Amino acid sequence: MNSVPSDRTESQALSIPPKVEEQYHSLEKAVKAGVPSANLEHIRAAFEYAFRAHGDQKRKSGEPYIIHPLAAAEIVAELGLDEESVIAALLHDCIEDTGATHLEIAHLFGNDVADIVEGVTKLTRVTYTSKEEEQMENFRKMLLAMASDIRVIIIKLADRLHNMRTLEYHTEQKQREKALETMEIYAPIAHRLGMQRLKWELEDLSIRYLDPIGYAAIAQELDKRKDQRTAFFETVQSRITERLAANGITCQVYGRIKHIYSIYRKMYSQNKSFEEVLDLYAFRVIVDSISDCYNVLGYIHEMYRPIPGHFKDYIGTPKPNMYQSLHTTVLGTEGIPFEVQIRTWEMHQTAEYGIAAHWKYKQGISTVGDEEKFAWIRRLLETQQESDAADFFKSLRTDMFSDEVFVFTPQGDVISLPAGSTPIDFAYNIHSAVGNSMTGAKVNGRIVPFTQILQNGDIVEVITSKSSKGPSRDWLKIVRSSEARNKIRQWFKREQREENIVLGREMFEAELKRQMLPTALVFSEEMLPRILKKLAYLSLDDLYAAIGYGGASAQKSVNKIRDEVRAAEKARKKEEPAPQTAPAAKPKPRSHPVNGVVVEGLDNCLVKFSRCCSPVPGDDIIGFITRGFGVSVHRKDCVNYLQSLNKPEEADRWIGVEWANNDSDTYTTTLHITAKERGGLVVDIASVVSAAKIRMTSFSARDIGDGLSTASVTLEVRNSTELTAVIHRISAVSGVTEVRRSDR
Repeated sequence: MNSVPSDRTESQALSIPPKVEEQYHSLEKAVKAGVPSANLEHIRAAFEYAFRAHGDQKRKSGEPYIIHPLAAAEIVAELGLDEESVIAALLHDCIEDTGATHLEIAHLFGNDVADIVEGVTKLTRVTYTSKEEEQMENFRKMLLAMASDIRVIIIKLADRLHNMRTLEYHTEQKQREKALETMEIYAPIAHRLGMQRLKWELEDLSIRYLDPIGYAAIAQELDKRKDQRTAFFETVQSRITERLAANGITCQVYGRIKHIYSIYRKMYSQNKSFEEVLDLYAFRVIVDSISDCYNVLGYIHEMYRPIPGHFKDYIGTPKPNMYQSLHTTVLGTEGIPFEVQIRTWEMHQTAEYGIAAHWKYKQGISTVGDEEKFAWIRRLLETQQESDAADFFKSLRTDMFSDEVFVFTPQGDVISLPAGSTPIDFAYNIHSAVGNSMTGAKVNGRIVPFTQILQNGDIVEVITSKSSKGPSRDWLKIVRSSEARNKIRQWFKREQREENIVLGREMFEAELKRQMLPTALVFSEEMLPRILKKLAYLSLDDLYAAIGYGGASAQKSVNKIRDEVRAAEKARKKEEPAPQTAPAAKPKPRSHPVNGVVVEGLDNCLVKFSRCCSPVPGDDIIGFITRGFGVSVHRKDCVNYLQSLNKPEEADRWIGVEWANNDSDTYTTTLHITAKERGGLVVDIASVVSAAKIRMTSFSARDIGDGLSTASVTLEVRNSTELTAVIHRISAVSGVTEVRRSDR
């Protein structure tokens, strides 16, 4: 703290509304309890500075804006952070929303406070091409600030928590946007920092707006069981306390109900009913030592029957967010399952407050060990420097917010990886050089393929060789962690630039062709510099290289320039002089039909009809260029075609086709019929088909049980109208319940 305003006369002249003064006294009370070493004069000076800066600004609720930073500062104080953190929370919106500057705040309250406030401030004066890009850059800026001072994100979490508590004053659309952002980014960050209490509240507040019906249903179920829950908690709590006291163990035992979002996630992700959520009730047993933790576990298992597969030792293998505890799920004497968490007091503080607990005991991060616990922030930044907005958030959710798997090195060191990781992820987590020279892997002493999914407790050994040719491009499809994916891309970027340029050029030009953009215009002297600037590359080779090694997507790059190119093309056409009157040109001859189908731009190519959907004239169709077998024609509602829409690598192999005007040809298609089992069914169906004067080339039927039969009939029809008519006739046969065309 450099200096603070000391003119108390000016302070006394401030006209502070009673509600604001009341909120400040609530903050002061929290500071005395959570940060007893704080200088209250400094806190008051920061409050008055923020009050003046925000002036007449109002919140959506109509309250003075200063209420928000006061509430955020109170949350920070309750977490037990230091004086600078409380002051920074009071000032956290000043640079963004008022005329206050970093220099002024640094002069009055110190450089650390000013840097924290700057870290929380959004990049509001920059123009972005999309909302997602703006969100990415603001979050990336915050990560950079976090890497040097973790208090930045804690204040941001306090800011978000109070905003979520007062979200009812916003529009429904804004509520959903804020709730989704909180659920996808801020709640998982709180989890990554070990701040479970704050995480639970953020999740519950978010799901309240994302699925108000589901939230209300769970809240109602919990309310119905309130009396039963209270009695159950009292019974179990007293039994455990008495048993442990009788064995000389000093402890505190209390029960809690699982928070709403945790119940919601289990019910909807695992398709469970409310009654099927086993760990609805949980008890915490807090003791003085680690040895007491394991002793308590033994007594709990003596008193209640443990449920197999529901024991976890996070003391021996702590989570990366510092969480430590023993977890076991047991069956109570009343037949009600419940979870018991056993931990020491220090573990409990870390579990509740995470990184914030450091300020309670250590007044900040000071040791090398502490710094290493947050190295993941720097690693995350290093691996995301070249990502676009969509890839950044996809990687972010994978690395920070996915479930984790804990595996061991042969030396016994614990490595945390995203769930679903492979030995390749493990190798690159150790070091990029290990991954680049990897030739094989052993899991629990056995050679395994690179695609092996690692499980908790696996011992993983990487086999390397100096003669290794480096990673394969196929590894990019195998790895789970963005750290491994980015290190592989960096290798290709560094080692195979020429190959990447050739590959990238092919991919980029193919995408331009697929989106029917004029290549000549894109590469013109007028257009190319604008395009490179928009895509943030200095040259075409740089763009091609990035696409070639996977650092950029051809499809996304073309999408970014598509509108600008089309606008330029439209403008160029307007500038072209009108053509002089000339004899009408002869229409360009159409491609010749093959098998009754005209293929766009191709003559006399091999055309076949796909067996998966058996199209007939009248169906909307599309062609697929096969490798060496011509064009395969599919219906546009074919399952295979619809699934291919999610495969960008196949996009340029689909081609326009249409039916030729030819009613003389017939086309083969198959119908699948389901009917009630009865005698004469086959004869009746065959008679209907014959009466419609349609040729039947095959017919098979069988009983499938439960009083049902199924039949497949292959027909030759001229068009979809004829096919629809025969389907209606078959549907009218007694006992037939369904007639459908082959589609898979």
